[in-house]
Amino acid sequence: MRSESPDVPIDLDAIDPRSTPGLPGHKVTGKDPKLWARAEVERIGGELATQQEMLFAQAAVDPGQGRSVLLVLQAMDCGGKDGAVKRVAGAMNPLGLHIKAFGPPTSQERRGGFLWRIRKALPPVGYVGVFNRSHYEDVLVVRVNGLAPESVWRPRYEKINEFEREVVEGGTAVVKVMLHISRDEQRKRLMQRLVDPAKHWKFNPDDLDSRARWDDYHAAYAEALARCDSDSAPWYVLPADRKWYRDWALSHLLRQTFADLKLSYPQPDYDLAAQRRRLEADG
Repeated sequence: MRSESPDVPIDLDAIDPRSTPGLPGHKVTGKDPKLWARAEVERIGGELATQQEMLFAQAAVDPGQGRSVLLVLQAMDCGGKDGAVKRVAGAMNPLGLHIKAFGPPTSQERRGGFLWRIRKALPPVGYVGVFNRSHYEDVLVVRVNGLAPESVWRPRYEKINEFEREVVEGGTAVVKVMLHISRDEQRKRLMQRLVDPAKHWKFNPDDLDSRARWDDYHAAYAEALARCDSDSAPWYVLPADRKWYRDWALSHLLRQTFADLKLSYPQPDYDLAAQRRRLEADG
């Protein structure tokens, strides 16, 4: 996804939240693409788990050459971030995951600057990190709700770009995903939280206040996506009205991210045959 230039916001209205770009036709998926996609997510999950193990193994053997992966998830309320983490990242070994959800900053975090708590949450070498919301809240929520003047939040675009360049140069592959839902779909999901007793705890009256600022949030997202999109830390907008498609697309995106790292299991620095003989002799 690319804008014409950083000064031209992404046109989110041109991206149908119910669309399924890249999904194979019925010759591949059969009559039920939802069922097919869910099976694919499970299959790809096994591949992601293997890649994650290679990532961890390489770092364990040679930390100086180790890499890490950071998935940044952003969305409007009810966009499906929690579900995506559960169904896609959940396929990997939890011991190798570094998941962080960002809410409003504490007073200490505010004193440290808007990137202070983000730096602290970066995944260690060998780990897969997932940010459920991120530093982008400081050019989204802060902008829309007027928590700081434009003279404060506007320079943050370049600070974010500098920060992400630094993270990538330090060995972390960064992939940023906006889960793009429609206003109608958000209404349905909010209503489910009010109707289903098992989901009452998920509802926050503030979500309706944010919903009333839908156009303002879309404008903020459109500019952030354009100004902070780069070859090294790209933004992807995934249509997310269909949860099964969201999970399928995100699985593919993570698989490609791992493939670009060209990971492999590290070679042993000892004589395998000699060690086997020792163990056989011990029997």
